[in-house]
Amino acid sequence: MLKIGVTGQAGFIGQHLYNTIGLFPEEFERVEYRREFFEDENLLNDFVSKCDVIIHLAAMNRHHDAQKIYDNNIALINKLVAALEATDSVAHVLFSSSSQEERDNLYGKSKKEGRQLLAQWAEKSKGKFTGLIIPNVFGPFGHPNYNSFIATFSHQICHNEAPKIEVDGEVGLIYVGDLVKLMISEIRNSSAVDLINISATDQKKVSEILGLLQGYKTQYVEQGMIPELNSQFELNLFNTFRCYMNIREYFPVKFVKHADPRGTFVEVIRLNVGGQVSFSTTVPGITRGNHYHTRKIERFAVIKGKALIQLRKIGTEEVLDFYLDGMEPAYVDMPIWYTHNIKNIGEEELYTNFWINEFFDPNDPDTYFENV
Repeated sequence: MLKIGVTGQAGFIGQHLYNTIGLFPEEFERVEYRREFFEDENLLNDFVSKCDVIIHLAAMNRHHDAQKIYDNNIALINKLVAALEATDSVAHVLFSSSSQEERDNLYGKSKKEGRQLLAQWAEKSKGKFTGLIIPNVFGPFGHPNYNSFIATFSHQICHNEAPKIEVDGEVGLIYVGDLVKLMISEIRNSSAVDLINISATDQKKVSEILGLLQGYKTQYVEQGMIPELNSQFELNLFNTFRCYMNIREYFPVKFVKHADPRGTFVEVIRLNVGGQVSFSTTVPGITRGNHYHTRKIERFAVIKGKALIQLRKIGTEEVLDFYLDGMEPAYVDMPIWYTHNIKNIGEEELYTNFWINEFFDPNDPDTYFENV
């Protein structure tokens, strides 16, 4: 079993990589990393000594003082190399560099020189090194005004701010989940490759992306409609957009209930995308779920009885509680990378409609069990 450590574990790419590695417990063991390791030589040496594979993601991307970015990133590399040498490590080190390597800026310079320092370590040691040149990355949980313009736009739109396009150019993009798959493939491959240029999976104009995001707000946030998603890119973009909503304030969303002498009628979901609709009954005191998805869109709609729906983002401890009652039918949508469940907290059977945007495939279920 390979023991893997991820520096920058709590960062945008780091948390996705760390959590995805955790989906393969029979193949990989995660070595916990904390930011303070780079402030204590003994702690860093101990971390390095435990790792068969180290993915070095820890770095500063933005700061008003460019020299500080350069100094910080080179200092981290030097400390990592010193720890590798002190522990006689033979680890496979993967380094996330940037397509900005060839640009005339100190961030790109720090990435290129850092990659070269690690390659030199590998030449002198019995370790392995792989340098990854990475294009623009987007995905859920990126920091606005830091990781990606998509994170910035999504945050602004969800908070009723007006995004501004500085340059409407075409941008090469890769979804963080696709990048993580490539990284794990290189870990499994275990070959030393000094330089791998990772290609962007999509080329999009900034204005095109902004238009899609604004459409998601209109259709999904304001109208409760699942938008038309014409490609894997649009699914990834929509799932990214959803993570910037204030979940606690937005859900549960109450349905419009139409009543006449015959009874009631409730429209559960409007779709511009396909999928699968299911129905369940749950006896009092029983909990369903306790799992999460990494790509699927899912809606729980309570139409009879009383329910507690709980969400918790993977890697965190905060639990979000939503109480729903069939007397006022409502729904909650499940964000990706949030484990979730539904419990019958009433005295009668709970009736729930479930919708998910793709058919269930037992060979690729995208369902991972973890208690909320």
